[in-house]
Amino acid sequence: MKCLPTTCLPAVILACTLTAAAADWPQWGGSSQRNNTPDARNIPTEWEVGDFDRKTGQWIPDRARNIKWVARLGSQTYGNPVVSGGRIWVGTNNGAGYLKRYPATVDLGCLLCFQESDGAFLWQNSSEKLPTGSAHDWPLQGICCAPLVEGDRLWYVTSRGEVVCLDAEGFHDGEDDGPAQQDRGRLFDLRPPRGARPDELTPALAGLRAGTLTPEVRDRFTAAGMELPAAVTVQALAGGAQWTVHADVAGVARTFIVEWVEGAEAADNRLSVYQIILPADVQEADRIWSLDMMNELGVSQHNMCSCSVTALGEVLFVNTSNGVDEADKDVVAPEAPSFLALDKHTGAVLWTDNSPGANILHGQWSSPAASVLDDVPQVIFAGGDGWVYSFRADGGREGHPELLWKFDANPKESKWVQGGRGTRNNIIATPVVHDGLVYVSVGEDPEAGDGTGHLWCIDPSRRGDVSPTLAVSAADHSQILPPRRIQAVIPEQGEVAIANPNSAVVWEYSQADLNGDGDIDFEEEMHRCCGTVAIQDNLLLIADFAGLLHCLDAKTGQVHWTHDLMSHVWGSPLIVDNHVYVGDEDGDITIFQLTAEKHDPVSEINMGAAVYTTPIVANDVLYIATRTHLFAIQAPSP
Repeated sequence: MKCLPTTCLPAVILACTLTAAAADWPQWGGSSQRNNTPDARNIPTEWEVGDFDRKTGQWIPDRARNIKWVARLGSQTYGNPVVSGGRIWVGTNNGAGYLKRYPATVDLGCLLCFQESDGAFLWQNSSEKLPTGSAHDWPLQGICCAPLVEGDRLWYVTSRGEVVCLDAEGFHDGEDDGPAQQDRGRLFDLRPPRGARPDELTPALAGLRAGTLTPEVRDRFTAAGMELPAAVTVQALAGGAQWTVHADVAGVARTFIVEWVEGAEAADNRLSVYQIILPADVQEADRIWSLDMMNELGVSQHNMCSCSVTALGEVLFVNTSNGVDEADKDVVAPEAPSFLALDKHTGAVLWTDNSPGANILHGQWSSPAASVLDDVPQVIFAGGDGWVYSFRADGGREGHPELLWKFDANPKESKWVQGGRGTRNNIIATPVVHDGLVYVSVGEDPEAGDGTGHLWCIDPSRRGDVSPTLAVSAADHSQILPPRRIQAVIPEQGEVAIANPNSAVVWEYSQADLNGDGDIDFEEEMHRCCGTVAIQDNLLLIADFAGLLHCLDAKTGQVHWTHDLMSHVWGSPLIVDNHVYVGDEDGDITIFQLTAEKHDPVSEINMGAAVYTTPIVANDVLYIATRTHLFAIQAPSP
């Protein structure tokens, strides 16, 4: 896909592009500034989740309290819910098996849509696993990001590395919106017995060649939810390896496509059967457009593609997840883009940037933030090289963006060691913009463990290299060294780090001797983070992966208190109604008062399964996605 000429933002960007309309929560963090602090009242601090049938997963509400409804998710859920226009979306895997053509035994990435009022399932967008396996699409991880919703359009990144635009209503509006129409959906695959010759997929293959369907094939249609009538029309297409099947199914004129696919071995041969998705398929997604970043832009995502996109004006911003090879050593496609800007209406590429290049440490799973700062629209990306980049948030010039500033979030002498054994980190968290400042923490793939972290507050009004220090030659401080992947400054080679006179650091937090004993205890150290900060009333809350919840002064970085949650935390805090909510891997939601004074939690409630996501609030309802279920939590009206 070619880059288009410059597409500028409107001269005036209204505040509504930065904040959630009404009381919906239409993207990760609620707005492009990513601060998870909705305005709501009467949010419960006590509830009972009820029970679940161990065989079916069905919710049993008899002992539940303050639970509005519960919806079944997959077996692993990492995507954060968003709410808009009476619907709620969550990224997960296919453990629930909502579609008959994809039973729960089929591993997929699924974006599920539910009705906001009662949790009824509406529709699903399905992403089949990439054939390259865990190198690009880790098993059972599903969709790990959150979509952006504006009106009747929705954008998100699939586990296959596609940026897709969907109709937020799905086919419930009775229309197949374009330009993408009549998508193919895999119905089933029919494979021959092991050891069979390529021509021994019989009698199914022979039946197709004779213009008929065998009982075995008909049974597979029925199992996939498409019971065929006695009369069908089978037509062979050019080449002799593809057929169309026309039939009236439940009063709908249907077209199916059957393809004979030969694999490397006879056991890999198959007949693949697809249905043409129609408006009658109300449980399917209605795709508007898509961009395949792997095939069209040369991106090689590492393990998973995960980015919660955002937009300013007409421009959509995406982190591509470009990363290292399966051995976690070398960057596969250093020239491929790490950051994208797209026309959100057409999917056309406006500009690309590959600043991290060959210095990507592992993967790039962060999400961008965007805001108008001092009358300049900025989009802020966290790169896989551990640097933060800010570009002018417009359509760029001749396919390239204008870099405003960049910031190295690691000490120059820190060293990258595979497996998390070093001190140099990449950035998993999403930058947060609040009151004209940018906040971001460093982190690692959770498999790398806790490690030492850094939380930065950055002044985005500066330009150029605004890192805290510069890497230079010890013999000549004017000789600034280029960025390196493993270690920016190697003292043994006559290199040093010096203070950067152009530094944008407002404050940095890595440790604080809170008890004044001269030692740094576990509870006094900032560890690696996956989640973001949340800020309200000048109080900043962030939970690190080690399970420490930190409360700081947002302007000065002074640490007020920390609390050990005794479990890993993957998500971010929610601040609402003068309380702080945070979930952990043990399945506990711990709730604190929003105060600078250290105190015990208000309550601690176990959800019955791990919580890898971030609690959100929309329309005065608290939503929590556990590993397996989505809970809508609401107190009785006062």
